[in-house]
Amino acid sequence: MADHSTHEVFNQPGELTDIDLFTTDAVLRAVIDAFGAGWGAAHLAAVGARTGAAATQALAREAEIRPPRLRTHDRFGHRIDEVDYAPAWHLLLGQLRADGAHAIGWTDPRPGAHVVRAAAAYLCAQAEPGVGCPGVMTFASIAALRHAPDLLAQFQDKILSPHYDPRPLPPAQKTALGVAMAMTEKQSGSDLRQTATSAVPIGGGLYALTGHKWFFSAPMSDLFLTLARTEAGISCFLAQGWKDDGARNFLRLQRLKDKCGNRTNASSEVEFDGLEARLVGAEGRGIATIIEMAHLTRIECALGSAALMRNAVAQALHHAAHRTAFQCRLVEQPLMENVLADLVLESEAATWLGFRAAAALDAAARDPGELALSRLLAPIAKYWVCKRAPPVAAEALEAQGGNGFIEEHIAARHYRDAPLNGLWEGSGNVICLDVLRALTRSPEAGAALTAEIGQARGLHPALDAVLAAGWGAPTEAGARLLTERLATALCASLLLRFAPVAVAEAYCRTRLTPAHGAAFGTLPAGLALSEIISRALPA
Repeated sequence: MADHSTHEVFNQPGELTDIDLFTTDAVLRAVIDAFGAGWGAAHLAAVGARTGAAATQALAREAEIRPPRLRTHDRFGHRIDEVDYAPAWHLLLGQLRADGAHAIGWTDPRPGAHVVRAAAAYLCAQAEPGVGCPGVMTFASIAALRHAPDLLAQFQDKILSPHYDPRPLPPAQKTALGVAMAMTEKQSGSDLRQTATSAVPIGGGLYALTGHKWFFSAPMSDLFLTLARTEAGISCFLAQGWKDDGARNFLRLQRLKDKCGNRTNASSEVEFDGLEARLVGAEGRGIATIIEMAHLTRIECALGSAALMRNAVAQALHHAAHRTAFQCRLVEQPLMENVLADLVLESEAATWLGFRAAAALDAAARDPGELALSRLLAPIAKYWVCKRAPPVAAEALEAQGGNGFIEEHIAARHYRDAPLNGLWEGSGNVICLDVLRALTRSPEAGAALTAEIGQARGLHPALDAVLAAGWGAPTEAGARLLTERLATALCASLLLRFAPVAVAEAYCRTRLTPAHGAAFGTLPAGLALSEIISRALPA
C-alpha cells in the first residue's frame, strides 16, 4: 500500500465559517448602540447568523462561479431579453429582502431605522456583495418616487415587501418588485447633462424613450428609473420591465458586461426602442430628482466598501491566528502584528464613517442640522471609504500568502471587487467636486461638519491641531486633499468619542500626523497593537 503521509494537512487555518457576523463584530455592535439603533440588535444577530453560515457561503461561491448569462431569444426565435442567473443568486437576493436590507429604513418609523437597515446591508454584503446592488437600488428608489406620489402609492408596498418574486411578469401580477436605475450613456459617463436619450409624449401620461444606456445593472428588475431628454430638458422617468399586457417593454439587452469583479450581478448595455415610461418629478428637473436616489446609493457604496474591508481583515486575522511560522503564530510575529493592527484601524474607521452617514440620513427628517450634515457626509464617506478598500483588500490578501491569491479563496473576490464602489455613483473626482459644491453652496453643511468633528476637541492634540489649522479655501485642484482631510478628521473624532483609547490613539497618531509610512505595517512604537487586534478578532 502506498504511503500517503505527505498528504497530511496541518498548519492550515481552515474556513472562517458558521459564525454570527454581527455578534462577533464588536465595532458593529458599538456602532448601532452609538447611533440609536440598539433596538435592532436581535434582528441583526439573526441576520449575522445567516450571513455567516457555511450554507450561505456555499451559495455565494456557487453564484460567483456561475455568473449570469444573457438570453436574447427563446428556442423558437422570440425576442425575450432575459438574464439567466444561478439559482444561488435568487436564494441570496431572497434572503436579503427577508432580512429587510432593502426596506427597514422606510418601513419602521423608529429613530435609528436607517442605521438598522444599513447594518443589515453591511452584513449581507459580507456574504455576497453582488445582491447589494439590486437591494440598495430598490431601497433608494423611494427617494426619487416621492416626486411622483401616484406612482409611489401604486408600487410602494410591493417595492418594500419582504418577499422576492423573480418571475418575468408585469408589476400588477407580482407579489414583490425590484427596482433598478439606468443613467450612464457612452458619451457622458458621470456628466448626466450630456444625456442623449430622447423622450416624446405618446398620450395617457406615457412617454416613448429612444436611446442607449451604457451601464444598466440588474436589468431583470421590475421597474427602473432612467433619464431622457424632453423639450423641457433632461427628465426622470419610471419604466416597467414588462408592460401591463405581459410583453417585454421596448428595451433590447445588447450584452452583459464582462466585469473585473461583482460578477454575480448582471450589468448590461441596453437599447430603448420606444420604451414606455412615466414622468417622475418636474419635467426638465430629472437630474435633481434622480440625485436624491443617488445620495442614498452613495452612502451604500461607503457601507459596502466598509463591509468588504471588515470581511477581508477578519479573514486575515483568522489566518494569522491559526497559522504558525518560525515557531510562533503569525499574529504574534511583531511585523505581522503591526500590519494587522494597521488594517484593523483602517477597517474600524471606515465602519464608523459609513454609519455616521447612515445616522445623518436617519435623523435628517427630524433635525435640520443633520440634514445639512448629510449633504456632506454622503460624498465624504463615499470617496474616502471606497478609496481605502483596494489597498486594504490587497494587504489582507498578502497576509494570507499564496492561498489568498487562489480563486477558491474569498480574498481573491475581495481583491477584484474592491475598486467597484469607487466607480459606482460617481468616480473619485466627481465625488470630490460634489464636496466642493456642498461647501460653497451650502455653508450650513460645512458648519455642521466642523461642529461634528469639534465634538472631540480637547481629546487629542493631533485633532486639535487639525481643527486649529482649518480647511483652507476650497479649490478644484485641491478637492481630493481637502476631502481626505475632512474624512480623516471626522474618523478621528468618531474614534475618540466612541472607540477604545488604544484604537483612537493609534489612529490619531498615524492618520493625522506624519508618523505613519506609505504602506500598512508602519505603525510607530508605543501603541497597544495586541489590544487593537483583539477587538477585531472574529471569534
